[in-house]
Amino acid sequence: MGGLDLHRPPYNTGNKTWQYNDHYVAEQDSFRHSKWLSFMERRLTLAKKLLKTTGVIIVAIGDDEHHRLRMLMDEIFGSNNFISDVVWQGGRKNDSRYVSNGADYMLIYSKDEASTTASGIRWREERPGAETVLAAGTEAWNESGQGPDTATALLRKWFSSLPKDHPAKRDGNYNYNRIDAQGRVFYANDLRSPSPRPNLQYDLLHPVTGEVTMRHPNGWAYSRESMDALIEEGNIWFDTDNTRLPRLKKYLDEQGFQVAMSIFDKDRRASSRHLQSVFRDKRFPFPKDHEVLMRWIRLIAPKDSIVLDFFGGSGTTAEAVIRLNAEDQGTRQCILVTNNELSAKDDAALRKAGHQPGSAEYEAKGVFHHVTKPRIETVVTGVRQDGSAYSDGLPANVEFLDLAYLEESRVHAALEYESLAPLFWLKSGAVGSVVQRTEDTQDYEWNEESSMAVLFNAGKAAELAELLATKPNQVKHVFIITDSPEQGDLAGEAFGDEITVQPIYGSYLDAFQINRSDS
Repeated sequence: MGGLDLHRPPYNTGNKTWQYNDHYVAEQDSFRHSKWLSFMERRLTLAKKLLKTTGVIIVAIGDDEHHRLRMLMDEIFGSNNFISDVVWQGGRKNDSRYVSNGADYMLIYSKDEASTTASGIRWREERPGAETVLAAGTEAWNESGQGPDTATALLRKWFSSLPKDHPAKRDGNYNYNRIDAQGRVFYANDLRSPSPRPNLQYDLLHPVTGEVTMRHPNGWAYSRESMDALIEEGNIWFDTDNTRLPRLKKYLDEQGFQVAMSIFDKDRRASSRHLQSVFRDKRFPFPKDHEVLMRWIRLIAPKDSIVLDFFGGSGTTAEAVIRLNAEDQGTRQCILVTNNELSAKDDAALRKAGHQPGSAEYEAKGVFHHVTKPRIETVVTGVRQDGSAYSDGLPANVEFLDLAYLEESRVHAALEYESLAPLFWLKSGAVGSVVQRTEDTQDYEWNEESSMAVLFNAGKAAELAELLATKPNQVKHVFIITDSPEQGDLAGEAFGDEITVQPIYGSYLDAFQINRSDS
């Protein structure tokens, strides 16, 4: 699995719209920046531990702390693991006295760039408009009766009919304006050598006329052996006679991807309008843009990756992953973490009305209960909190869990299974629902939809194994709760190779210590 951390920490602009850790750092505080960096350091250090070796972290940040954050990330992740400082130009500020500082930044670091390179990972995204050109090429090929010359003329006519700003005419798509005898759209690329070399000076014969073709004074870009192979494979284009230079075919269906630029434009107001359409009101300022996140997750993270956002805010990252999975049938998992902070305005109003932190009235206005949870529920179910229809919904498996501190003595005494069961469920793949222990549980618990099963009585391993082998289920991971390593190992032998078995000895928490160096 791939690993991706996506974060938008508080920008530390002095804006008191939302609070963190239930208090503010005053804008006039001379230690404001160092306190913010200390706040970030602890979280980024933990994030690094959570990442797998080829994992990547993206942190969105504004001007105020951008330069300080990059120095901190150089220190934590290493400057050699820096990948890019992406600039998001989100609009023009005409009320600015000097310059429209409308840009945000995305600092991208790898956990270990050398490992990422060694793994062969290359980030590429679809060239905008390429699919449209390919579809037009197929239509031209069929309309021509599968004649390459007629099909090429039809494709070029189609290009000419498009407005200048059409996506099919951008990013070099217009160069792919020929169709060969196999019906493939291609660009006739230059075959000349960048500099004269004796071994690249040789004659090519035209395949129809048999005459020597024109050759650039520098010679060809490939050796004789390589050129012969390209001609044999049909990858060299020859004009109708020998008076024009042969060219290399670059097929659009192989070149329809491109590297992302480090600067992009997208109106930042779109994200606010989108969130308003979800809630039909303005309840969260300046949310992240789910389409921007979809683009970068699609570009960076594999379809089976785990995406973690521990500054969850309004829930944009979760929506982006849910929509992306629906788009390409991916199995990405998203872990979103947020506290339940309130806006400064709501905090003051509720306290004045006598509602203190912890009360139902106060907590209901927190970002989790008021924004994050209802947003995700609305996107997935297609129904808003008030019962009105928002959409047809999206397929997703969502659980809302509480983070809490547990007494270590109760954990060691095996009295906190209910609180820790979600950790087992996440480790098993988070399919279906969390398997909880009920009053009737004696030996084991499982259900047909969940990816986890739990064995409480090691002596019943064979019985549970038989059930899993004979009944339809999604179980991929069996947890054996025991304080005996010998019993746990023996019980694990009852299950087949397709099921991962993990005995949980002693403290449940010990099984979840962070150790991602080789994962």
